[in-house]
Amino acid sequence: MGSTVPSVSDAELDVMKALWAGGAGTVREVEGRLRKRRRRWAYNTVLTLLSRLRDKGFVESDASGAAHIFKAAVSRDQLLHRGLVELADRVCDGTASPLLHALVQARKLTPADIAELRRMLDEIESRE
Repeated sequence: MGSTVPSVSDAELDVMKALWAGGAGTVREVEGRLRKRRRRWAYNTVLTLLSRLRDKGFVESDASGAAHIFKAAVSRDQLLHRGLVELADRVCDGTASPLLHALVQARKLTPADIAELRRMLDEIESRE
């Protein structure tokens, strides 16, 4: 699966974060959001990044008005899911448990996080 799923560069991820935070917008609007995130890219750079993301299927655009409007075609959770599946395939030969163990050990989990993990595991167990 790893080679068939397009990846997102760090710069493209910054653009996705701007779209997730602010919703759909023109290139100029996205550029302004990026400036607030301390990314000072030229208009053409932002346009190129948005075009690449559109070509990869992560962004949609609407050219019906005077200016193209770009919006995220995938949610943060969907992109995270794709990335984690790709990482599990590449590093863990498709097995999720080493990835899950590493995440749990590296982060401090709140009681709410632990309760949610338990709920999810119980749900998986009840289906099997």
